[in-house]
Amino acid sequence: MKANYSAYYHFQEKGGSLMLSTAFLLVLGSGFLHSVWNLFTKRSLDKNVFLWLCQLVGIVLMVPWAIALWDGSQLNSNGWWIIAAASALHGLYTLLLAAAYSVGDLSQVYPIMRGTSPLLVPLIGVTLLNEQLTLAGYLGVACIVIGIVALSNIKLGGAGTSLRAPLLALAVGLCIASYIVVDKLALGYVPAIVLNTITTAGNLLALTPAVIRAKGMKRELRHNGKIMLLCGLIAPGGYLIFLYALSLGPVSLLAPMREIGTVFGTLMGILILHEKQGKQRIWSSVLITGGVIVLGLWG
Repeated sequence: MKANYSAYYHFQEKGGSLMLSTAFLLVLGSGFLHSVWNLFTKRSLDKNVFLWLCQLVGIVLMVPWAIALWDGSQLNSNGWWIIAAASALHGLYTLLLAAAYSVGDLSQVYPIMRGTSPLLVPLIGVTLLNEQLTLAGYLGVACIVIGIVALSNIKLGGAGTSLRAPLLALAVGLCIASYIVVDKLALGYVPAIVLNTITTAGNLLALTPAVIRAKGMKRELRHNGKIMLLCGLIAPGGYLIFLYALSLGPVSLLAPMREIGTVFGTLMGILILHEKQGKQRIWSSVLITGGVIVLGLWG
Protein backbone atom coordinates (compact mmCIF):
# COMPACT_ATOMS: atom_id res chain seq x y z
CA MET A 1 0.00 0.00 0.00
CA LYS A 2 1.70 3.16 -1.23
CA ALA A 3 0.04 5.38 1.36
CA ASN A 4 1.69 3.42 4.14
CA TYR A 5 5.17 3.69 2.62
CA SER A 6 4.78 7.38 1.87
CA ALA A 7 3.72 7.97 5.48
CA TYR A 8 6.74 6.03 6.68
CA TYR A 9 9.26 7.88 4.49
CA HIS A 10 7.71 11.26 5.29
CA PHE A 11 8.04 10.41 8.97
CA GLN A 12 11.68 9.31 8.51
CA GLU A 13 12.57 12.49 6.61
CA LYS A 14 11.48 14.47 9.64
CA GLY A 15 13.93 12.55 11.83
CA GLY A 16 11.28 10.42 13.47
CA SER A 17 13.12 7.07 13.55
CA LEU A 18 13.57 7.19 17.34
CA MET A 19 9.94 8.22 17.84
CA LEU A 20 8.79 5.44 15.54
CA SER A 21 10.91 2.88 17.40
CA THR A 22 9.38 4.10 20.66
CA ALA A 23 5.91 3.87 19.11
CA PHE A 24 6.54 0.26 18.01
CA LEU A 25 7.64 -0.69 21.53
CA LEU A 26 4.56 0.96 23.02
CA VAL A 27 2.30 -0.87 20.57
CA LEU A 28 3.91 -4.19 21.41
CA GLY A 29 3.48 -3.39 25.10
CA SER A 30 -0.17 -2.54 24.51
CA GLY A 31 -0.73 -5.86 22.73
CA PHE A 32 1.00 -7.72 25.57
CA LEU A 33 -1.10 -6.02 28.27
CA HIS A 34 -4.28 -6.85 26.33
CA SER A 35 -3.33 -10.52 26.22
CA VAL A 36 -2.46 -10.49 29.95
CA TRP A 37 -5.88 -9.32 31.15
CA ASN A 38 -7.52 -11.80 28.78
CA LEU A 39 -5.39 -14.55 30.37
CA PHE A 40 -6.62 -13.56 33.83
CA THR A 41 -10.21 -13.44 32.56
CA LYS A 42 -9.91 -16.99 31.27
CA ARG A 43 -8.43 -18.15 34.62
CA SER A 44 -11.21 -16.54 36.67
CA LEU A 45 -13.93 -18.61 38.33
CA ASP A 46 -16.93 -16.64 37.01
CA LYS A 47 -16.11 -14.60 33.92
CA ASN A 48 -19.06 -12.22 34.29
CA VAL A 49 -18.29 -11.42 37.93
CA PHE A 50 -14.56 -11.05 37.26
CA LEU A 51 -15.08 -8.67 34.33
CA TRP A 52 -17.72 -6.69 36.27
CA LEU A 53 -15.29 -6.08 39.13
CA CYS A 54 -12.50 -5.17 36.69
CA GLN A 55 -14.78 -2.60 35.04
CA LEU A 56 -15.61 -1.16 38.47
CA VAL A 57 -11.92 -0.73 39.28
CA GLY A 58 -11.32 0.86 35.88
CA ILE A 59 -14.13 3.38 36.39
CA VAL A 60 -12.84 4.38 39.84
CA LEU A 61 -9.38 4.97 38.38
CA MET A 62 -10.56 6.88 35.30
CA VAL A 63 -13.39 9.05 36.63
CA PRO A 64 -11.19 11.80 38.18
CA TRP A 65 -9.21 12.09 34.94
CA ALA A 66 -12.38 12.08 32.84
CA ILE A 67 -13.94 14.83 34.98
CA ALA A 68 -10.80 16.94 34.62
CA LEU A 69 -10.99 16.66 30.82
CA TRP A 70 -14.77 16.94 30.50
CA ASP A 71 -14.49 20.59 29.40
CA GLY A 72 -12.88 19.34 26.19
CA SER A 73 -16.13 17.63 25.20
CA GLN A 74 -18.30 19.04 22.41
CA LEU A 75 -21.46 17.04 22.87
CA ASN A 76 -24.73 17.60 21.04
CA SER A 77 -27.70 15.33 20.36
CA ASN A 78 -25.84 13.41 17.66
CA GLY A 79 -22.84 12.98 19.94
CA TRP A 80 -24.95 11.51 22.72
CA TRP A 81 -26.52 8.98 20.33
CA ILE A 82 -23.07 7.95 19.05
CA ILE A 83 -21.74 7.55 22.60
CA ALA A 84 -24.83 5.53 23.54
CA ALA A 85 -24.20 3.25 20.54
CA ALA A 86 -20.54 2.90 21.56
CA SER A 87 -21.54 1.97 25.12
CA ALA A 88 -24.03 -0.62 23.86
CA LEU A 89 -21.46 -2.22 21.54
CA HIS A 90 -18.82 -2.33 24.27
CA GLY A 91 -21.35 -3.86 26.67
CA LEU A 92 -22.31 -6.55 24.14
CA TYR A 93 -18.61 -7.19 23.51
CA THR A 94 -17.99 -7.78 27.23
CA LEU A 95 -20.92 -10.19 27.55
CA LEU A 96 -19.82 -12.17 24.50
CA LEU A 97 -16.22 -12.18 25.75
CA ALA A 98 -17.31 -13.73 29.06
CA ALA A 99 -19.40 -16.32 27.21
CA ALA A 100 -16.55 -17.20 24.82
CA TYR A 101 -14.05 -17.76 27.64
CA SER A 102 -16.60 -19.84 29.54
CA VAL A 103 -16.67 -22.47 26.76
CA GLY A 104 -13.40 -22.05 24.84
CA ASP A 105 -9.65 -22.04 25.44
CA LEU A 106 -7.65 -18.80 25.49
CA SER A 107 -5.35 -20.12 22.73
CA GLN A 108 -8.40 -20.80 20.55
CA VAL A 109 -10.72 -17.88 21.29
CA TYR A 110 -8.19 -15.04 21.51
CA PRO A 111 -6.62 -15.32 18.03
CA ILE A 112 -10.02 -15.71 16.36
CA MET A 113 -11.54 -12.65 17.98
CA ARG A 114 -8.41 -10.54 17.38
CA GLY A 115 -8.14 -11.65 13.74
CA THR A 116 -11.81 -11.18 12.85
CA SER A 117 -11.89 -7.40 13.20
CA PRO A 118 -9.02 -6.54 10.81
CA LEU A 119 -10.40 -9.15 8.40
CA LEU A 120 -13.92 -7.69 8.28
CA VAL A 121 -13.00 -4.06 7.62
CA PRO A 122 -11.27 -4.58 4.24
CA LEU A 123 -13.84 -7.19 3.16
CA ILE A 124 -16.63 -4.68 3.84
CA GLY A 125 -14.70 -2.09 1.85
CA VAL A 126 -14.37 -4.44 -1.13
CA THR A 127 -17.95 -5.75 -1.13
CA LEU A 128 -19.90 -2.62 -0.17
CA LEU A 129 -17.69 0.39 -0.91
CA ASN A 130 -16.15 -0.71 -4.23
CA GLU A 131 -12.64 -0.54 -2.79
CA GLN A 132 -9.82 -2.76 -4.06
CA LEU A 133 -7.29 -5.04 -2.40
CA THR A 134 -3.81 -5.68 -3.73
CA LEU A 135 -2.55 -9.21 -4.37
CA ALA A 136 -0.74 -8.99 -1.01
CA GLY A 137 -4.01 -7.91 0.58
CA TYR A 138 -5.80 -11.03 -0.69
CA LEU A 139 -2.87 -13.12 0.57
CA GLY A 140 -3.32 -11.51 4.00
CA VAL A 141 -7.05 -12.29 3.95
CA ALA A 142 -6.32 -15.91 2.99
CA CYS A 143 -3.83 -16.27 5.87
CA ILE A 144 -6.35 -14.93 8.40
CA VAL A 145 -9.17 -17.17 7.12
CA ILE A 146 -6.96 -20.29 7.09
CA GLY A 147 -5.74 -19.50 10.61
CA ILE A 148 -9.29 -19.01 11.92
CA VAL A 149 -10.53 -22.23 10.30
CA ALA A 150 -7.58 -24.15 11.77
CA LEU A 151 -8.28 -22.77 15.25
CA SER A 152 -11.98 -23.60 14.90
CA ASN A 153 -10.93 -27.26 14.55
CA ILE A 154 -13.46 -27.83 11.78
CA LYS A 155 -13.19 -31.33 10.32
CA LEU A 156 -14.90 -32.87 7.32
CA GLY A 157 -18.21 -34.27 8.55
CA GLY A 158 -17.94 -32.17 11.72
CA ALA A 159 -18.53 -35.16 13.99
CA GLY A 160 -17.99 -34.27 17.61
CA THR A 161 -16.82 -30.76 16.80
CA SER A 162 -18.37 -27.97 18.85
CA LEU A 163 -18.48 -24.64 17.04
CA ARG A 164 -19.84 -22.71 20.00
CA ALA A 165 -16.49 -21.27 21.11
CA PRO A 166 -15.26 -20.19 17.64
CA LEU A 167 -18.67 -18.72 16.76
CA LEU A 168 -18.71 -16.72 19.99
CA ALA A 169 -15.14 -15.58 19.23
CA LEU A 170 -16.26 -14.47 15.76
CA ALA A 171 -19.14 -12.54 17.35
CA VAL A 172 -16.65 -10.83 19.70
CA GLY A 173 -14.53 -9.90 16.67
CA LEU A 174 -17.59 -8.46 14.94
CA CYS A 175 -18.27 -6.32 18.02
CA ILE A 176 -14.67 -5.11 18.02
CA ALA A 177 -14.90 -4.09 14.35
CA SER A 178 -18.18 -2.29 15.06
CA TYR A 179 -17.11 -0.39 18.15
CA ILE A 180 -13.84 0.71 16.54
CA VAL A 181 -15.85 2.53 13.87
CA VAL A 182 -18.29 4.04 16.37
CA ASP A 183 -15.48 4.97 18.80
CA LYS A 184 -13.73 6.82 15.98
CA LEU A 185 -16.89 8.89 15.46
CA ALA A 186 -17.33 9.44 19.20
CA LEU A 187 -13.81 10.85 19.55
CA GLY A 188 -15.00 13.80 17.50
CA TYR A 189 -17.19 14.76 20.48
CA VAL A 190 -15.29 13.72 23.63
CA PRO A 191 -11.65 13.10 24.68
CA ALA A 192 -10.43 9.48 24.66
CA ILE A 193 -10.42 9.12 28.46
CA VAL A 194 -14.00 10.39 28.71
CA LEU A 195 -15.13 7.94 26.05
CA ASN A 196 -13.22 5.12 27.73
CA THR A 197 -14.87 5.90 31.07
CA ILE A 198 -18.38 6.03 29.59
CA THR A 199 -18.00 2.79 27.64
CA THR A 200 -16.53 1.06 30.70
CA ALA A 201 -19.67 2.12 32.60
CA GLY A 202 -21.66 0.57 29.74
CA ASN A 203 -19.73 -2.68 30.27
CA LEU A 204 -20.59 -2.57 33.97
CA LEU A 205 -24.31 -2.11 33.29
CA ALA A 206 -24.40 -4.87 30.68
CA LEU A 207 -22.78 -7.38 33.04
CA THR A 208 -24.86 -6.46 36.12
CA PRO A 209 -27.88 -8.80 35.50
CA ALA A 210 -25.58 -11.81 35.00
CA VAL A 211 -23.58 -10.89 38.12
CA ILE A 212 -26.76 -10.64 40.23
CA ARG A 213 -27.86 -14.08 39.02
CA ALA A 214 -24.42 -15.61 39.62
CA LYS A 215 -24.14 -14.61 43.31
CA GLY A 216 -20.42 -15.37 43.19
CA MET A 217 -19.00 -12.00 44.20
CA LYS A 218 -17.44 -13.06 47.51
CA ARG A 219 -15.87 -16.19 46.07
CA GLU A 220 -14.36 -14.28 43.11
CA LEU A 221 -13.01 -11.56 45.40
CA ARG A 222 -11.47 -14.17 47.68
CA HIS A 223 -9.68 -15.93 44.83
CA ASN A 224 -8.89 -13.06 42.42
CA GLY A 225 -9.23 -9.80 44.36
CA LYS A 226 -5.67 -8.57 43.77
CA ILE A 227 -5.72 -9.68 40.13
CA MET A 228 -8.91 -7.67 39.55
CA LEU A 229 -7.15 -4.54 40.77
CA LEU A 230 -4.34 -5.22 38.30
CA CYS A 231 -6.72 -5.90 35.39
CA GLY A 232 -8.76 -2.81 36.21
CA LEU A 233 -5.55 -0.86 35.64
CA ILE A 234 -4.03 -2.61 32.62
CA ALA A 235 -7.22 -3.08 30.59
CA PRO A 236 -7.84 0.66 30.01
CA GLY A 237 -4.13 1.44 30.45
CA GLY A 238 -3.10 -0.79 27.56
CA TYR A 239 -5.51 0.96 25.21
CA LEU A 240 -4.38 4.41 26.35
CA ILE A 241 -0.76 3.38 25.69
CA PHE A 242 -1.82 2.47 22.16
CA LEU A 243 -3.50 5.84 21.69
CA TYR A 244 -0.30 7.58 22.84
CA ALA A 245 1.75 5.48 20.40
CA LEU A 246 -0.48 6.73 17.58
CA SER A 247 0.60 10.26 18.40
CA LEU A 248 4.22 9.25 17.68
CA GLY A 249 3.83 7.51 14.31
CA PRO A 250 1.52 6.73 11.37
CA VAL A 251 -1.58 4.72 12.33
CA SER A 252 -1.31 2.65 9.12
CA LEU A 253 2.03 1.28 10.34
CA LEU A 254 1.24 0.90 14.03
CA ALA A 255 -2.31 -0.51 14.11
CA PRO A 256 -1.46 -3.88 12.46
CA MET A 257 1.50 -4.36 14.80
CA ARG A 258 -0.79 -4.41 17.83
CA GLU A 259 -2.13 -7.76 16.68
CA ILE A 260 1.14 -9.39 17.78
CA GLY A 261 -0.84 -9.76 21.01
CA THR A 262 -2.54 -12.66 19.23
CA VAL A 263 0.67 -14.67 19.50
CA PHE A 264 1.19 -13.57 23.12
CA GLY A 265 -2.31 -14.77 24.04
CA THR A 266 -1.84 -18.12 22.31
CA LEU A 267 1.51 -18.77 24.00
CA MET A 268 0.03 -17.86 27.41
CA GLY A 269 -2.82 -20.29 26.89
CA ILE A 270 -0.46 -23.11 25.97
CA LEU A 271 2.44 -22.47 28.36
CA ILE A 272 0.55 -21.13 31.42
CA LEU A 273 -2.89 -22.76 31.14
CA HIS A 274 -1.52 -25.96 29.54
CA GLU A 275 -4.14 -25.97 26.79
CA LYS A 276 -4.01 -28.71 24.16
CA GLN A 277 -3.25 -28.61 20.40
CA GLY A 278 -0.28 -26.36 21.12
CA LYS A 279 1.63 -26.63 17.83
CA GLN A 280 -1.46 -26.18 15.66
CA ARG A 281 -2.65 -23.17 17.65
CA ILE A 282 0.78 -21.51 17.61
CA TRP A 283 1.19 -21.72 13.84
CA SER A 284 -2.46 -20.71 13.36
CA SER A 285 -2.01 -17.60 15.54
CA VAL A 286 1.24 -16.72 13.73
CA LEU A 287 -0.61 -17.12 10.41
CA ILE A 288 -3.41 -14.81 11.57
CA THR A 289 -0.95 -12.23 12.90
CA GLY A 290 1.10 -12.34 9.71
CA GLY A 291 -2.05 -11.98 7.63
CA VAL A 292 -3.15 -8.94 9.66
CA ILE A 293 0.24 -7.26 9.26
CA VAL A 294 0.42 -7.97 5.50
CA LEU A 295 -3.16 -6.75 5.06
CA GLY A 296 -2.48 -3.61 7.08
CA LEU A 297 0.81 -2.66 5.43
CA TRP A 298 0.43 -3.83 1.83
CA GLY A 299 -3.30 -4.56 1.38
